[in-house]
Amino acid sequence: MFELDVRSRKAIYEQLVDKIKEMIVYGVLQPDEQLPSVRTLSAQLTVNPNTIQKAYRELEREGYIYSLQGKGSFVSSSVEHPNAAMRDEIRAALVKLIAEATYSGLTKADMTLLFQEAMARIEKGEPND
Repeated sequence: MFELDVRSRKAIYEQLVDKIKEMIVYGVLQPDEQLPSVRTLSAQLTVNPNTIQKAYRELEREGYIYSLQGKGSFVSSSVEHPNAAMRDEIRAALVKLIAEATYSGLTKADMTLLFQEAMARIEKGEPND
């Protein structure tokens, strides 16, 4: 399904959460599609099952997936884009980062260029770490 970077500073479960969210948002994983079991994904990625379980719990908490006892985890049918609360958190974090960047000397042109570079990486499927 995807690869995780064990050398990244980002925790493995966070990488997993991000990859699955991306697959859901871009339609790779369809609503009500079953995700691999914790054991299966753990074996495929050679990651501790507790790490996979933690990622699944986080995705469930955020509303991207739901679990049925004895059946597994499935993509929520109501998720197309991050929920409103998450968008508000992201917006607030961006405003704070933009203010910090401005105070540190970055210009509007510098930030525009950074935004364009980030979007280009996303479109190519490259990690943004």
